[in-house]
Amino acid sequence: MRANLRDLLPPARAGGYAVGCFNVFGYEDARAVVDAAEARGTGVILAVNLDMLDFMSLDSIVGLFNPLAEAAAVPVCLHLDHNYEIDTVLAAVDAGFTSVMYDGSQLPLDDNVAGVRRVVDYARPRGVSVEAEVGSVPYASGRDHIKSELTAIDDAIAMAERGDPDALAVSVGNVHRLQTQAAEIDFTRFDALLECVDLPLVIHGTSGIREADLVRLARGGVCKFNIGTTVRRSFGDALRETLAADPELFDRLTIMRRVMPAVTAEAGRMIDLLRPDAAVRS
Repeated sequence: MRANLRDLLPPARAGGYAVGCFNVFGYEDARAVVDAAEARGTGVILAVNLDMLDFMSLDSIVGLFNPLAEAAAVPVCLHLDHNYEIDTVLAAVDAGFTSVMYDGSQLPLDDNVAGVRRVVDYARPRGVSVEAEVGSVPYASGRDHIKSELTAIDDAIAMAERGDPDALAVSVGNVHRLQTQAAEIDFTRFDALLECVDLPLVIHGTSGIREADLVRLARGGVCKFNIGTTVRRSFGDALRETLAADPELFDRLTIMRRVMPAVTAEAGRMIDLLRPDAAVRS
């Protein structure tokens, strides 16, 4: 069933758990993520990033993923991830996304707030949720123009009050595309944000966060975690193993049937870490 962030995040906030938001790049990995969510009876978010948007049009993406969301036994949100162009974000609303992120984090605060407010005013009457970002979460690789800036408490308050998004992504030491769990989370700043901002908080760069810190954030008030690198790596590793084991294999469907269980398993592992009863591996 189709859902948006307003359907998924308030119950997570009240229940002390978080929802996984997974970057997907085709039907197979989207199916694998939804399979993991259905096996656990939990909602999930399928996120489309800028790379995917460069590869496929908005209408084609919605046509690919929307039937999967509608047929799912659990709530599935189709979310446009970081996008810096308001016109593209509004077009995603019209195309059929159930949630969008307008990322004005590289702009002065007033411009960021104004952009988010414009998107909210357009999207909310159409049943589409909106995520914003204050501060700036850096990238370990690629997108070198993105700055690294921790979220200022006053800026977060201003966005919550004037921009009125449905969720707020924050920068507290998390980093996009880290391939090792090396992020140093500033829990003092995070706790201050929780005290001052009455919005579901979002963490990007989940793959680079230590499991113990991830569980602490999920139990402590983060409602949405964006997950990409660890699932993409599970796909790449399984693909290499599959082809190495059978060098003559060429049929795409056969290959994907052998690879996707690894993606489902990794997505399921991450979903389990976001549950209130999560157990951290020693």
